Amino acid sequence: MSAFSKVKIPGSNPEAFRGQAVGAALCRDLANLSRRKATPTSNQGEATSGWSRRAFLKTFTGGLAVVWLLDSNDARAQAESGGKGRGGGRGGQRRPTELAAWLHIAADGAITVFTGKAEVGQNIRTSLTQAVAEELPAPLAAIKLVMGDTSLTPWDSGTAGSRTTPDMNLQLRKVAATAREALLDLAAKNWQVDRGALTAAEGKIRHPASNRAIGFGELTKGEKLVVAIADTIALKPATAWKIAGTSVPKIDGRKYVNGRHAYASDVQRPGLVHGRVLRPGAFEATLVSLDASAAESMPGVTVVRDGSFVGVTAPTEHQAAQALAALRAEWKSPPQVSERGLFAHLKSTARNAPPPAAAGPAEPGTLRQSYTVAYIAHAPLEPRAGVAEWQGDQLTVWTGSQRPFGVRGELVTAFGIPEERIRVIVPDTGSGYGGKHTGEAAVEAARLAKAAGKPVKLVWTREEEFTWAYFRPAGLIEINSAVSADGRITSWEHHNYNSGGAAIRALYDVPGQRAEFHAAKSPLRTGSYRALAATANHFARETHIDELARSAKIDPLEFRLKNLSDPRARAVLEAAAKAFGWNTRARTAGHGAGLAVGFDKNGYVATVAEIAIDRATGKVAVRRVVESFDCGAVVNPDHLKNQIEGAIVQGLGGALFEAVRFENGRILNPNFTRYRVPRFSDTPAIEIVLLDRKDLPSAGGGEAPIVGIAPAVGNAIFDAVGVRLRSLPLVPNGLRV
Repeated sequence: MSAFSKVKIPGSNPEAFRGQAVGAALCRDLANLSRRKATPTSNQGEATSGWSRRAFLKTFTGGLAVVWLLDSNDARAQAESGGKGRGGGRGGQRRPTELAAWLHIAADGAITVFTGKAEVGQNIRTSLTQAVAEELPAPLAAIKLVMGDTSLTPWDSGTAGSRTTPDMNLQLRKVAATAREALLDLAAKNWQVDRGALTAAEGKIRHPASNRAIGFGELTKGEKLVVAIADTIALKPATAWKIAGTSVPKIDGRKYVNGRHAYASDVQRPGLVHGRVLRPGAFEATLVSLDASAAESMPGVTVVRDGSFVGVTAPTEHQAAQALAALRAEWKSPPQVSERGLFAHLKSTARNAPPPAAAGPAEPGTLRQSYTVAYIAHAPLEPRAGVAEWQGDQLTVWTGSQRPFGVRGELVTAFGIPEERIRVIVPDTGSGYGGKHTGEAAVEAARLAKAAGKPVKLVWTREEEFTWAYFRPAGLIEINSAVSADGRITSWEHHNYNSGGAAIRALYDVPGQRAEFHAAKSPLRTGSYRALAATANHFARETHIDELARSAKIDPLEFRLKNLSDPRARAVLEAAAKAFGWNTRARTAGHGAGLAVGFDKNGYVATVAEIAIDRATGKVAVRRVVESFDCGAVVNPDHLKNQIEGAIVQGLGGALFEAVRFENGRILNPNFTRYRVPRFSDTPAIEIVLLDRKDLPSAGGGEAPIVGIAPAVGNAIFDAVGVRLRSLPLVPNGLRV
């Protein structure tokens, strides 16, 4: 069937295209379409859209519309990243299977690509642009990504689970490859030449025999083409990449440096006022009484109360803060679990927990140990922020989120209006680390805006971010194992209480190993964090492996290799050890080296850390880290290294000192003065070794690199002074030797 055959669009009615085709309006030749009825936003397209099928077809006149059908990869990505359907799972719906616009080529050659993914600092804007540029092929400068806008982009389950590269990168490659093949077909038809005699490069189709060339935009002008993406379309192998696989500089990188890059907190709207929300003094508190008279008497202040929700709006941030401080509220909260009894509480409330182990002396070669990890905060550079604007019954919200469509679903639930009346726009966001899956600031801003009758900007304070966002779960992990006289692991039983089941199964060759996650009743609100529970499970497992190696009197590297047959795991372990000089390292008093190997999200990682301990002060300093990583074919080497370095530095915080302190429903360290995060002075020398497997599909690199640093540092401390630490953080107050 020709690439130009008409494709019947299921459910083709005006609503089927609402918000899907609007993306073409961002192309330069369509910027002033007279049929549009919307209010401009600040740097984010249109605030509302009311598009019919006729407008859709008119929009794409002069361009090529490439549409795509849901395939199995999307369903899997949705399941793994926690998405449950349109709007974040409402009604059990799945990701839409109707055709949706992904790419548009304007008459002047400008290429606009649409994705529901969000840019939260991982630089997927660049890597996804590389994917499109590679497969079309076209110059990077000709391609613009429109991201995270529920009215312009196809539905997406969210930017999570390291799924952007294996899923969205692959999908956009298919989109671009289909566009390329359609363009070749069209040129062959127009020129009446053999299609095999044509080439596509740099945004043009060429016919070398006649020395003819035509730009993509010139070729499609006046055509109305809809092409369905074939899931089996041939893609360029990684060995043939010229744009992908290279260290393309960060798109718009200069704006990040000079401060011109706009975030949600930078959005301005006509008549905008500022909002603040009244928070209780402890979790699970209920509002007993409220005296708002002082705040209500302030000029320009509106006090909003909706059940237990109380907030204020004012002309400036300072006035909003003053109005909030003027509220007199009385709260009542129940007694709650405190930090001191946390791990006993988690185990006692765990589901399907195994029976207690029999008391008595351990058999030779067996080891039974417990490991704990504390709650930690995401501590993003950008606290949650939302700007909300109502125009009649239409709501537009700008917010930093990893799940634009999930936030839309929360707004649907909060206000009881159809999702077609809600638009969520996600500007590039100042870090997420798994902590911005939810839309609290968006919902709060929308509540205040509805009551005030004006656009409202709500930016959480640092204390709010530390207290009312969710945390990485704390956990208790118990491991029982046995090792033979020749250093082979003969049994393995791993129980995780509360922190999660990610990467819970060991890579090691253990017959009949058992690994189970037991959900428990957490006293604090918890959710996703970079690598989820893989960090906790790797810390416990790789610390335990080190203990087994020491008990068997076998070098930790040799012991791991003896019990590993997975070739990719062995490769990263050997690469890291070689780059570090494991077998030739000098032994110095107060210095130690430790290693760890792991697997998560289809990425293999090995980490070697060198530490130094000041015996007088107890300070533990991480001097050097070598990490090797295999995530298949590398899309952008420099940016992948940046991701790995960032993961290592972030992981150092949880390894050494990060912990949320709490008592009876109150957070005791809700700001950076009391919550220690890594500083420049904590940063070690870092060496990254990339194993670029061009024979394998590309996997994500945002999560797996964090899992090895904590056990590597803990094992290095033991190597230095013979002290075994089994709780994260390892040395929040230094080490007493």
